[in-house]
Amino acid sequence: MGESARTARRLSEATSPEAGAWDGPILLLPVGSTEQHGPHLALSTDTVVAEELCRRLAERRTDLIVAPALAIGASGEHAGFPGTLSIGTAVLADVVVEIVRSSRTTFRAVVAVSGHGGNAEALRRAAETAEAEGDDLLVLLPTFPGADAHAGRTETSMLLALDPSLVRKDEAMAGNTAPLSELAADLRSGGVAAVSANGVLGDPTGASAHEGEVLLAGAADRLSAQLDGRHPR
Repeated sequence: MGESARTARRLSEATSPEAGAWDGPILLLPVGSTEQHGPHLALSTDTVVAEELCRRLAERRTDLIVAPALAIGASGEHAGFPGTLSIGTAVLADVVVEIVRSSRTTFRAVVAVSGHGGNAEALRRAAETAEAEGDDLLVLLPTFPGADAHAGRTETSMLLALDPSLVRKDEAMAGNTAPLSELAADLRSGGVAAVSANGVLGDPTGASAHEGEVLLAGAADRLSAQLDGRHPR
């Protein structure tokens, strides 16, 4: 991501006194996954996207601080594919709740940005607990209109825009391209392996860095509008 990645303030690069001197900041928490993305995309795909979206949000406002990413999420639906790691929904929810609790002395709110759809239920549970405890946790789930479901053209394009070294172009191949509505029952019962031998739900053919940048820019704009609606600048 080059030099521009350093323009966003990162919690991991600050000292404790520096963090204490911030004036009412909001913590951006990238929530990703370590899971299979077919034969051509890195296991870190969702985490890379979540971190990039947080970086772009933080560039727009001086009160946003980017936390270290949660790089292992709830990825049980990808069980059986080598390399996939998952802590499950309940544990992920607990981890996010504990991060929110420990953030109280420094941050006025936490904004979780998920790069993996399978994290949604855990984040919903964490938000309910945060609200009950008087904390402010906003969950943002990026959208990509017209996207395919997993490891297809959409995610491949975004990774080409962000870090082409994480894409094995020669290994890219289509998987199951049927609509998710047709696959839902089998996905619930048997996970991705039940509907796609190579783990791809979509077709990466034609992916490009240009398309990836357009997708990322649009998602960042939508997330920024949601964030500003909850926490005006």
